[in-house]
Amino acid sequence: MDKLINDFSFGLFFWQALILLVLLFLLRKYAWKPILDSLNNREEGIKDALESAEAARKEMQNLQADNERILNEARAERDGMLKEARQLKENMIADAKAEAQTEADKIVAQAQATIASEKKAAIADLKSQVAGLSVEIAEKVVRNELADKKKQLELVDSMLGDVTLN
Repeated sequence: MDKLINDFSFGLFFWQALILLVLLFLLRKYAWKPILDSLNNREEGIKDALESAEAARKEMQNLQADNERILNEARAERDGMLKEARQLKENMIADAKAEAQTEADKIVAQAQATIASEKKAAIADLKSQVAGLSVEIAEKVVRNELADKKKQLELVDSMLGDVTLN
């Protein structure tokens, strides 16, 4: 250290200090400022990227919420459509049952009308047969005993007693 103090020269120190200051000035102007500017730009870029990522995350959450809402609406609409379809099916079944019942009632009414008309026809036929039998009886009575009235009445009564009407 003594050697440094003994060999110390103010001129050399001055020039070295001046070179150091010029070097620091040049470094500041041409190196540190661009380096600091690029660091600041990088910092701003990172900050912007973080803000963009945060905005994207928030937008993603909003989209997820919208998707969930849309899914819920779709489910509700699907449930409504299914309920409406079930109701429509039940209405169609009820209408078909009512139509079938109406048709069955109509067929029963037609059958009853047919039965009634056939019954009337059978009664008319029976009456005509009874009338025919009566005429035959009358002929037989008239042939056998035209003169004896008492016998005629007894014969007609006995023959009518044999024939029963339903």
